[in-house]
Amino acid sequence: MSDTICENRKRFVDLRHFENYGYLYLMNDSHFKAVEDEDAEFYVYHVLTGNITTDIHYHSSAQLVYAEGGIVHVFTDLKHWYLPARCFMWIPAGTPHYLFSTSPKVDLYNFYFKKEVDENGFFDEINIYSVNELLREMILYTKDWNGKITINDGAKYYFLKALKGVLPEKRDKKLAFPVQHPFPKDETLLKIARYIHANMEKPLTIESTAKEFGMSTRTLSRKFKEILGMNYVRFLRALRITRSLELMLEGKYNMYEIAMMVGYNSLSSFSNIFKKIIGVAPTEYQQKLRGDR
Repeated sequence: MSDTICENRKRFVDLRHFENYGYLYLMNDSHFKAVEDEDAEFYVYHVLTGNITTDIHYHSSAQLVYAEGGIVHVFTDLKHWYLPARCFMWIPAGTPHYLFSTSPKVDLYNFYFKKEVDENGFFDEINIYSVNELLREMILYTKDWNGKITINDGAKYYFLKALKGVLPEKRDKKLAFPVQHPFPKDETLLKIARYIHANMEKPLTIESTAKEFGMSTRTLSRKFKEILGMNYVRFLRALRITRSLELMLEGKYNMYEIAMMVGYNSLSSFSNIFKKIIGVAPTEYQQKLRGDR
């Protein structure tokens, strides 16, 4: 097991106080042993409870994680990924990771697939994709399935074989979700992440944040580039956009209110940044997240 991901999980646990996380369901890991069975070409394990967390783990099967409602945080060795509703994440075999979600309405669909000979190169890459309607309906069709699926299970076995087969072609390439970033290991940057989450509605310029932490703008800028490989503005923007997605799914606020809550001084500036990162306007993405289109 990677020491880095263990350290990252400990750090993230320390950061949980920046939001109201409430009760978390620790996903049962008893199925991991069965996933490793030689005849378990496919394994299905869905968690339909919301507020989910797992321990750090990996397995010899690849994993497809699909979120129906809410946002799921996925931590791998060096990166923090955000899996929003109506998207799936492909996690190649042997990848250490853990999942964390505080969305009360999220349904988490988990499929495990044994590696096959001469697989499409798609299956070797970790990434997040939006799904089209066909793929979504195939995933939801398995809602009541659970456990190991072998060739002796007939229709279920061939259904999952077909589901895996269409992934490279039936994912929605137009709305892939690219927001992910390295997880900060530096204690100062972790404190800054806490500060950003607690003050999201403020301008949070690099100058004001550097002053808040008693350092020069140049020093703070260098820390982000050397430790995270990205600048302060890009990191801040990623946190703001992902927070906006969580607020969209709550359904309590209009788009102007969301823009203000995540630190933009106008709806147009928020919409422009959102479209630049995600590829579509926030209202269009909200409709997709809610299943309106």
